[in-house]
Amino acid sequence: TSWVVSIFIIILVRILVKTPKLIPTKGQLIVESAIGGLRALVEPIVGRKTFFPSFWLLSGLFIFILIQNWSGLMPGVGTVGNGYMKDGHFSIVEPLIRPGNADLNMTLALALVANLFWIYYIVKFAGIKVILKDWFGNKADKNQVHITIFLMLGVLFLAVGFIEILSILFRPVSLSFRLFGNVFGGESLLHSMFLLGESLGLPEIATKISMVIAPLPFYFMEMLIGLVQALVFMLLVSVYIGLICNHEDEHH
Repeated sequence: TSWVVSIFIIILVRILVKTPKLIPTKGQLIVESAIGGLRALVEPIVGRKTFFPSFWLLSGLFIFILIQNWSGLMPGVGTVGNGYMKDGHFSIVEPLIRPGNADLNMTLALALVANLFWIYYIVKFAGIKVILKDWFGNKADKNQVHITIFLMLGVLFLAVGFIEILSILFRPVSLSFRLFGNVFGGESLLHSMFLLGESLGLPEIATKISMVIAPLPFYFMEMLIGLVQALVFMLLVSVYIGLICNHEDEHH
C-alpha cells in the first residue's frame, strides 16, 4: 500500500509543478510552501550550518513515516488475510497487508538509521571536543564561583554526562516504541470500533450501521495522529542534532 500512496504523491507533485519556473505557478507554490514549512520547522532547531546536510534525512523520515501511517488506513489493510470463523465473524490471524509502522521491526530500523546519522552529523559538524565538553564539561564559570564549588560542580556534571550517555543509548528504544505504539494502538482502536455493534449485542441492522458510523470519527483522528507522529519523529531527531550542532547559532 505504501508504494501506491508514494506513486500517487509523485504523480500529484508532477501534475502540480510540471516544469519548475522562476515565477511559480499555483501548483508549484503549493509544493514549495510545503517544503518551506518543513524548513521553517527544522532550520532553527538544527542550525544553519547543519540544515542543508541534514534536511534530506529529516524530510525523508517525515515523508516516509507519513506515507506509511496513511497507507495503513487504506481499505483492506489489516482486514484481508488468512483466519477462521468465530461466532459468525471471520477473525484475521495472518493479514496479507499490515501498516508498516505497526511492525516494531520497521520503527526500530527507522530509529537506528536516524541515530547512526545523528552520530555522523555531530562528529562532522561539532567535533569530538565539543561533544565531550557538552556531555561532561563543567558549565560553571570559574571566574564567578569559588574554586571549591567549581570542582564540586565538575564532579556533578561528570556524573550527569554518564546519565546523558544512558539516555542516548535508549533513544532508539523510545523513538521506535513511541511510533509503534501509536500506530498499533490506532489499528486496534479502529478494529474495535468496527466491531462495536456486535460487541454490544445490537440488532443486525444496527450492527451493520455501526460498522460504518462508529469507526468514521476515529478514522479521521488516525489521519491526524499519523501526521503528528511523523512530525514528532522528525522534530525529535532534529532536536538531538541541534542540541550539539547548534551552539554557535545560539550566541547570535
